[in-house]
Formats: sequence, C-alpha cells, structure tokens
Amino acid sequence: MIASLGAASIVVLLALILFNRCSPLVGLVAVAAGAGVVGGFGLKTATFMLEGITTIAPVVAMFVFAIVFFGIMTDAGLLDPIIGRVLSLTGLRPTRIVIASALLALLVHLDGSGAVCFLVVIPAMRPLYERVGIDRRVLACVVSMAAGVNFLPWTGPTLRASAALKIPVSDIFRPMMGVQAVGLVFVFCAAWWLGKRETRRLAADASALDLNGAATGSTGAVGVSPAARVAASKIPIGEDVRRPTAVKRPGLFWVNLLLTLLVMSALVSGLVAPAVAFMVGTVIALLINYPGSAAQRDRVDAHAHAALAMAAILLAAGAFTGVMTGTGALKALAQSAVSHLPPGTGSQIPFLLSLVAMPLSMLFDPDSFYFGVLPVVAEMHARLGGTAVQVAQAALVGQMTAGFPVSPLTPATFLVSGLAGIDLSAHQKFAFPYLYAASLMMALACVLFGLFPA
Repeated sequence: MIASLGAASIVVLLALILFNRCSPLVGLVAVAAGAGVVGGFGLKTATFMLEGITTIAPVVAMFVFAIVFFGIMTDAGLLDPIIGRVLSLTGLRPTRIVIASALLALLVHLDGSGAVCFLVVIPAMRPLYERVGIDRRVLACVVSMAAGVNFLPWTGPTLRASAALKIPVSDIFRPMMGVQAVGLVFVFCAAWWLGKRETRRLAADASALDLNGAATGSTGAVGVSPAARVAASKIPIGEDVRRPTAVKRPGLFWVNLLLTLLVMSALVSGLVAPAVAFMVGTVIALLINYPGSAAQRDRVDAHAHAALAMAAILLAAGAFTGVMTGTGALKALAQSAVSHLPPGTGSQIPFLLSLVAMPLSMLFDPDSFYFGVLPVVAEMHARLGGTAVQVAQAALVGQMTAGFPVSPLTPATFLVSGLAGIDLSAHQKFAFPYLYAASLMMALACVLFGLFPA
C-alpha cells in the first residue's frame, strides 16, 4: 500500500510538471499534501512537511545569499576587466576566439545562472564569429559546454540534489572537484579542436576563392579582408543590459576579487557553513560597494526575484521529500524496486546512472528528476549497501548540468540557439555529442578517483 502510494505520488508529480499542468511549486506542495491525506496520515502530513522544510532550510539560505552575492559582484563590474582582457587577446585567430568563448562562459557562469551566462557571452562573441566567418554553432556549443560542466555548489542541480537527498552541498561537491577539472580540460581541448577545424575550413574556403580569382587579402587571419580586420578590432565588449553604468564600481575591482576568492575558499574548505559564508560575504559586499540603505536595498531588490523563485521551489521540495520520507513511502518503494534487481547490480547503480544522466536531461526537467526520481534511486542504492552521496554525484555529471543547454525542457536551450542565430535542431545535433562526451569523461573520472565503483 505505502509503496503504491509513493509510486503514484511520483508519477503524478512527473506528469503534472512534464505536461505543464502546474508549476513545480504547486505540484510539489499539492502532491505532498494529497499523498499524506490519501495515505491516512491526516494532520501528521503537516508535521512531515515541516520536518522536510526544516531539513532543507540551510540549502535555501545558501542559495538566496549566493544569488545576491554574485549579483552584487556582477553589478559592481567584477567581470568587466576580465572579459575585456580576454577579448583583447583573441585577435582574429579562430582557435583563440573559440577558446576565449569557453573561458568567458566559464567565468560569467560563476554566478550559477546559465541564462545570464548566455546573455553576456554570446552577444559579446557573436560579432567576432561573424566577422571572421566562424560557424555560429561552434559558439553555441563551446559556451554550452563551459556552462554545463561548471556545476558549482550554488547552481540549481547541486542544490536540488542536496535538497532531495538531505546531504550537505559540500559533501557532494568537494569530492567532485577533480572530476569537474577533468570535464573542464575536455571542454578546452574540444574548443581547441573546434577552433583548429574552423581554421582549416576557412583556409580551404580562402583557397577556393583564390582559385576563382577572388582577392581574400588574408594577412594574419585566414580568409579575412583588411577591412573586416579593422571592423573586428572595433567590436565593443558585450554590454550587460542587466545593470546601469551607475552601479559599477571599477575602482573596487581588486577588493571585490579578494572578497570573492575568500568566500569561495571558505565554501570549498568547509571551514564555514555555505549559508554563513555567503551571508557574511553579501553583507560585506553591500557595505563596501553600496554604502547607504537605499543603494543596498536597490541591489537586493534587483536580484530578489531570481533568488526567491528558486527558494520557494526548494522549500516546496523539502515539504514533498518530508512527506515521502515521513510516511515511509520512499523506503517501501525502494525496497520493492530492490527486490526486482538482478543480484550484484547494486554497486553498479551510480556508474550506470552517470552513463545515462546526460541523455535523461532530454526526458526529465530538473525538478521532476531530482525531486521525483533521484530519491528513489538513492534509497535503492542505500538498501544495497551504497551511499546516497554517490547517487547525487552520478546525477551531477550530466543530468541538467552537461545536459541542460540542449534539453528542450529548459528555456536556456532556446536562449542559446536564439542568441547565436541558429535553429534549435541545428544546435542540438551539433552540441549533443560534445556535451555527452564531456559527461562520459566525468563519469569515467568518478570511477578513476574512487567516488564509486565501476
């Protein structure tokens, strides 16, 4: 009975979210409350929900203050000199341009927002791609790879895994730093290879023009005329439309950089709780950059929508997992599933999940997977002698990390293709193999680093 209740709850939740019958917030709370009442738990359902919310509160606090902190750093212009320097070093060489695109995406994605990363990097780089003649699918691909592999403690998938399985974010992320480094090495190797391929293609096009008697004037950049080189050298750095110039603080660049490094060091080291690190960091950032209550209130208000929208979903997810745990539905469902598994497959669950995590992004949106599917898989693995953190780490190598920039279930995918000026299908066909390869490389790294057995 309880196992059936758990299965029905998850199926209903997935259906409501995947078919857009309601928002994740409404679905999580409604299904949680309904499951408790139908299961005969009455007012105990409220207790279960509150216990789940209490467990998830530190994660919610970390997310809210992380969004505000990185928003303040971006408003103050922390990334502007870095972006300008990177763009000034690219010249008109395709390989440098493609690698610079990946580097800029990696830096801008430090705030954890894929949408912001794409809005800043793609408009900044696209004119350069068009002047030189580089395939815009390459731009969409390398930016997607850099943002997708760059899963951080304050990004959505990591927070969802932490919330769904009630595991501290640092316990999930710290062992995966080496795995992420492997993924980023792959990203830059792929960017280099794509840049080299574009160099050869442009050289071939230039040779074809020469054979036809066309003047290419290629002195320095393959297939680029002197006029185009002059025009390209005057391409402005992408303007960040999210903030007015008045809020920039260029004179505080080194202070803000030092503060950011200190906050991230405290977070990674585990010496300070993540929520506290970002909370204190946010307060210091506001005092340094925007003294005065009015200016501080404006900066907080500027980022409140993004922070509170995700915080509400996380709290709702806490209520849902609280009911699934309190009623015993999660354990009963996992026990039922375990009884049908072939002997000896339990230790393989994390590795098998890591192999399919990225393609599952095409089928599940992040809320339905992390709050509906992942807890069941984790409980199955735990009953077979494994740990929930291994399942969380397996999911993070691809499920809505490497997979989110090509998933039709996330708005970011449409944003990438739209900003790059390419068809969605063209972007998915071109980028999917590279993103999946990055996910597989990280899955193998998890095995090599001993995070879970192969």
